[in-house]
Amino acid sequence: TADACSPARRLSGVMTTIGDLPEDVLVELLSLLPARELVCTCRLVCSQWRYVVDLTTLWKRKCQREGFYVQTLDRSVSDWKIFYMLCSLKRNLIKNPCAEENFQHWKLDNNDGDKWKIEHLPGPHGKEMPDSKVHKYFVTSYGPCFKSQLITLQKEGYWNQLMDEKRPEIVVKDWYAARFDCGCRYELTVRLLSEDYIVLEEFHPEPVVIEQWNDAAWREISHTFQNYPAGVRYIWFQHGGQDTQFWAGWYGIRVTNSSITIGPLTL
Repeated sequence: TADACSPARRLSGVMTTIGDLPEDVLVELLSLLPARELVCTCRLVCSQWRYVVDLTTLWKRKCQREGFYVQTLDRSVSDWKIFYMLCSLKRNLIKNPCAEENFQHWKLDNNDGDKWKIEHLPGPHGKEMPDSKVHKYFVTSYGPCFKSQLITLQKEGYWNQLMDEKRPEIVVKDWYAARFDCGCRYELTVRLLSEDYIVLEEFHPEPVVIEQWNDAAWREISHTFQNYPAGVRYIWFQHGGQDTQFWAGWYGIRVTNSSITIGPLTL
């Protein structure tokens, strides 16, 4: 392809260079391109393009195009380029959160009693979830059952400088429930780890003990990591538990719809 600053356009019947385009038109054109192309290619074309690619207006325009922009954010977003990057990357980093792929992507750290099992909602003596898109859950037995995932942030698109300088919010959520007819115990541990797997920050609330003859309702637990130390390279998520009455079968805690999302920090 021709150099972007070489003669390439005919405006008002006169051949001109793309560099002669008004700034607002150039912003509009470049905002149509993928972010990676803008930063890695277009920004290197010439000083004018570097200037335009670095403009707040270009990244705000991309946010508008893709539905990330809300007017109330104008005063709280300090860097629209980073805001756009984080919004476009945002998704659930937990794989197979709702048991649709059996136990794929999960490491079974403890698999005692009659072991982990997958059941369909609402399950025996259970209730449906608030989210109708969730159809299955993982269920524990009478021995300790724990499973985990290790998320490598760089593999998910979150580069080291971004995590160290911007410290985007890390939001953890999990859903758990008991059977109506049996007591059980639920535990959750989430750790932010360094390159050497040193724990930089941890969320490990007190275990939840649910008594027999409970309401069997699904409950959400949530935690947001903010202002954590620099150097976070991995997130380790583990949950599980067991029943408290040692009944053979699958009478322990039920878990599903786990999520870890990383989003832009707004003031």
